[in-house]
Amino acid sequence: MADKKILMVIAPHEFRDEEFTEPYEHFTREKHWDVVVASTIPGTATGMLGKTVEVKEAITNQDPDDFDAIVIVGGMGSPTHLWNNPSLIQLVKDFNSQDKVVAAICLSGVVLAKTGILEGKKATVWDSEESLEEYEKWKVHYVKQDVVVDDNIITAVGPTAAKAFAQEISNALSRVSVG
Repeated sequence: MADKKILMVIAPHEFRDEEFTEPYEHFTREKHWDVVVASTIPGTATGMLGKTVEVKEAITNQDPDDFDAIVIVGGMGSPTHLWNNPSLIQLVKDFNSQDKVVAAICLSGVVLAKTGILEGKKATVWDSEESLEEYEKWKVHYVKQDVVVDDNIITAVGPTAAKAFAQEISNALSRVSVG
């Protein structure tokens, strides 16, 4: 299979450690794919459980033409740093318009909702009052399950689904390379 390149987006503060680590390790160690980690600002990003990640890339410097998928990590930092980030919202729209894999886990499913790409589609999210209100506002068909795949869009509920989330992204990228 051809090598894949994935853009993983994390909040600079309070991303969810497992939602980053498990997919990242799956993509890089098991699949040997190239992963670029980006955030709203370069520097040391800190997870909710204390993991640190050196982020060299800003979201604003990314081009969907350089990647096969975008994966947005959740956590408590997502509403503050990612939900309303205009560069990220445009980036997601651009990935989707090219029918590339667009994936988000936990609270970051709301980023996808806010782009409008989830309207009428099935998706899951960490079911906080605020995230469910956003799904309703953006006419997302909320499904209460660990991982939901609807066309090129993959959403997952949270840390307990991180491995299954990574596997579904992997499956989707494998289908793309065959088709």
